[in-house]
Amino acid sequence: MIDLLCIGHAAYDLTMSVERHPDADEKLQATSMQSCGGGPAANAAVQAVRLGGTASFCGYLGNDLYGDAHVAELEAEGVNLSCLVRGTYPSSVSHILAKSDGCRSLVNYKGDTPWIAADAVDVSMLNPKIILFDGHEPLVSEKIINWALAEEIPTVLDAGSLHRGTETLAMKVTYLVVSSKFARQFCGTDDMQAALESLAEKRDNVVITMGDQGLFWARDGEVGRLDAFKVDAVDSTGAGDAFHGAFALGVARSMAWEELLRFASAAGALTCVKLGAREGLPEAMAVEELLKADL
Repeated sequence: MIDLLCIGHAAYDLTMSVERHPDADEKLQATSMQSCGGGPAANAAVQAVRLGGTASFCGYLGNDLYGDAHVAELEAEGVNLSCLVRGTYPSSVSHILAKSDGCRSLVNYKGDTPWIAADAVDVSMLNPKIILFDGHEPLVSEKIINWALAEEIPTVLDAGSLHRGTETLAMKVTYLVVSSKFARQFCGTDDMQAALESLAEKRDNVVITMGDQGLFWARDGEVGRLDAFKVDAVDSTGAGDAFHGAFALGVARSMAWEELLRFASAAGALTCVKLGAREGLPEAMAVEELLKADL
């Protein structure tokens, strides 16, 4: 048995730190650079392991330079790769420009790499306590979530934006954890309180994350808000991935609801203090120290 199975996207991130984003036809010099693996589901798996859990990643990486480098990183972290799919299509690569205030811009390339087929993997042998989806592999995800429902395995959706995968999974998962962008797109409103109420009518457990503005939550008819932890942000890339990985692990550990939200929020905040998403994913001790300091 493993704590967490993460299904979805893996990318290789090339992150450069810049004072500002360039204007048209302008060249800038980066002050630093970080290259490492990334992607929502892959990062969530790494985050769970760094927090003392066990995790497996199910997704695609090509048989190329970036794929080989990413596999080596995941193996070194201790992530189970028994359900990783590899092939001749290119690995996804993201180029990220991170400003000094922690904000960033991202461009992703994945070529014509297709989605993983629904029957490409058998995850039943992993016997996960909880499954996290990011929606980027809709075919295999739809099959696995139906299996999870039949087996009564809890599930989490990391919904960063509205697309086929997140739209399909949103109304099936146990825990709907979404960005403010998804909430606006799905609910058709900029009012996050109204969006929360709308989503809470459909799912029992809802969280809307809003970066440094904290989060809204709804659970079993109750609603609340949690402020974000204050940190000196360098790069916000991966903060949501860290939040989701820690959140799912917390569910697997049967954490109380508000303890769970603080745990996930601390992991997300600490990811922002270093350049590069994978580099920033915190260890358990760092999360514990931030939680104690905030009491």
